[in-house]
Amino acid sequence: MSEINELRSKMDEITIKMISMLKNRTEIAKKIGEIKKNSGMGVTDELREDNLRKKIISLCKEINFDETIAAKFLNFLLNESVKVQYNNKQTHLSIFLKAKSLELEGKKIIHMEVGEPDFLPPPIVKKALEEVYDKGFFKYGQAKGLPPFRESLAQFVSKKFGVDIKQENIMVNPGARFGIFTAINTLLNPGDELIVIEPAWPAYKDCALYAGVKIRTINTTLENNWEPSISQIEQVINSNTKMIALNYPNNPTGKVLPKKLQDEIVNLAIKNKLYILSDEIYSQYAYVDWTSILCYNYKKSVITQSFSKSHAMTGFRIGYTIAHQDIIDKLSKFAALCLTNVSEPIQHIAMRALEADTSNNTNTIQKRLGLLARKAKELSLDFMAPEGAMYIFARVNQQGFDGVQFANDLLDKGLAVAPGEGFGDYKNFIRLSACQNEKILTDGMNILTEYMRDKQ
Repeated sequence: MSEINELRSKMDEITIKMISMLKNRTEIAKKIGEIKKNSGMGVTDELREDNLRKKIISLCKEINFDETIAAKFLNFLLNESVKVQYNNKQTHLSIFLKAKSLELEGKKIIHMEVGEPDFLPPPIVKKALEEVYDKGFFKYGQAKGLPPFRESLAQFVSKKFGVDIKQENIMVNPGARFGIFTAINTLLNPGDELIVIEPAWPAYKDCALYAGVKIRTINTTLENNWEPSISQIEQVINSNTKMIALNYPNNPTGKVLPKKLQDEIVNLAIKNKLYILSDEIYSQYAYVDWTSILCYNYKKSVITQSFSKSHAMTGFRIGYTIAHQDIIDKLSKFAALCLTNVSEPIQHIAMRALEADTSNNTNTIQKRLGLLARKAKELSLDFMAPEGAMYIFARVNQQGFDGVQFANDLLDKGLAVAPGEGFGDYKNFIRLSACQNEKILTDGMNILTEYMRDKQ
């Protein structure tokens, strides 16, 4: 026992020193974060992190230590640095909440910062709202969702994408965001790595940080039509890489991957046994040829869908995950811990909504995007014509442009837009949403035009 106690004492001393050093490291990270913020720099620096990883791997070989353990510990440290530097990041939700506060004060705001369709849900939703009480949809239920709803979803997905999906492959979520959160927290462990192709919806990074998962960022550019290269992805894959997130049609750029490139990415994921987390909530808003990840029949695919965009049911908070039965079983156990089950009335309403023809929603958004594109060209904004989704992600060509300051200044003028930095290291970009009618969008773009002319 004396030997064990002596060793424990030494281990405790080392642990205390590590905590003290962690405190010092965190203080340095905060200072670096302030410098980056003032200089307009992004939070992460993949090149620097890669160089540090190489040093760690070299040290592990030199001292004969397990590289995997060291890499996980390094990822923990890097994530802690990101957290302290990421807290002040402004996203579309930050602007949305400020806009809502201004509206409570009586100010009129044109919302072009969020992807919330202004049109009503299908009329059948109104009828279903009246049905739920009479039909008794107000009880506890299964964590995976109502069996009749899951069966309806399986048939809907199978027909839409030409695949064979069963009820066992479906789990109902309170929105696609929860599906993403559940997948990351269930399938990955702290220290694991998730590849995200940016620009990207902020939730992938936020969910990963919460789970202690390290994000490996693939930066794409407007000049390359927002397409990642296979070599970029290959370079970040290592023994700790467990998942790659895809979001096509893309939020915020509207990009749809060419089939050949998507095939190569999927094959790379299969080769390295990675999970593919495919966020396909904009699948209805694809204006060019697009292929669901479901069509590859890869057992480690996790697809998230939602009624928010397709059926204009944002406030209903209803979505679903499609995956292999083994994955669904894991996800549902986690979901049961968090929420017991998704509201039965909402599930019934969504099931009825599947019967509606929502193709006109696609035509409406595509037409509005055309209007936004014409106005953006008149302003000499740089952007790629969206191939899907409901946004234009545009670069503002003004010296010293700061998207966050720009977005906050525009709020005072009555217009809400999303700053580019919320989607990655894109400080000189803004995202414009096509979710208002054409008159309101025109009024919004007129405010933008007048403000930009005043700033010249």
